[in-house]
Amino acid sequence: MPERYWVIGGEYETTAFDRLLDGTKQILGPYRDVDDAKKAWESVAVETRSICNARFTIVREGLALN
Repeated sequence: MPERYWVIGGEYETTAFDRLLDGTKQILGPYRDVDDAKKAWESVAVETRSICNARFTIVREGLALN
């Protein structure tokens, strides 16, 4: 089975980043390689850079990438 990558995140209630605000969850993907996922992550990170409690990460199905 080929690897698939996702960009997930959104705006959190606090900068503890433990609970997403309702209606802000975003799931982008799937992407077939990590480079495409990184491009998507960079785009959404730039879009939300002024929101201090927004965070996104890249995950491979079954494994988080930091």
